[in-house]
Amino acid sequence: MNALDLLAHRDTVSTVVAVLLLVMSVGSWVVLLWKAWLLQRAMRDVRRSTLAFWQAASFDDGLTVVRAMDREQLLLPLVEASRVVPVGNLAAAGDRSQQLTRVLRDALHAVLHKLQAGQVLLATVGSTAPFVGLLGTVWGIYHALLGIAGAGQVSIEKISGPVGESLIMTAAGLAVAIPAVLGYNILGRFIGRIEADLEGFARDLRELLLTHKP
Repeated sequence: MNALDLLAHRDTVSTVVAVLLLVMSVGSWVVLLWKAWLLQRAMRDVRRSTLAFWQAASFDDGLTVVRAMDREQLLLPLVEASRVVPVGNLAAAGDRSQQLTRVLRDALHAVLHKLQAGQVLLATVGSTAPFVGLLGTVWGIYHALLGIAGAGQVSIEKISGPVGESLIMTAAGLAVAIPAVLGYNILGRFIGRIEADLEGFARDLRELLLTHKP
């Protein structure tokens, strides 16, 4: 029985499981390829922008350089946030050090939230796809055994075919989950490196602005 015959003999539940696994696979691979490209570019831009900022003659020159080089706008929100001076509310309470800590922390959290986009999908696919495939296998075996029992004659040939076809769903679930898990872990390491660079830049920027007003 080929793949087309297998799909033709599936019931509604098996078809839904197969389509769900296909959607999960396509979605995870789209996120994997997109995130890999984005993070590779982001790592390069953050390092180049950081170096260029500290080599600038003034804060304004550094800001101009970061605006031109930071294509994913990961470093730029930190630099721009440091220029904001809150007035007339609780954010303005405290000394300059507390205000800088607050605005840089908020800007850093927003940037990190942007970097984490797509990670939840990969984690969800990696943790649920095997169980979705197992559900398809269990339902397929149950459905096959009902059909065999209704036929009246039971033989190893009649059992092995439908059961073997149902086990394909378990393999499909693992095939969907494994790339998602590996991608989640690998991309997480890249995100961690960028996060460390951004945190270090935010700390250095705060120390600079405590002694130098832009």
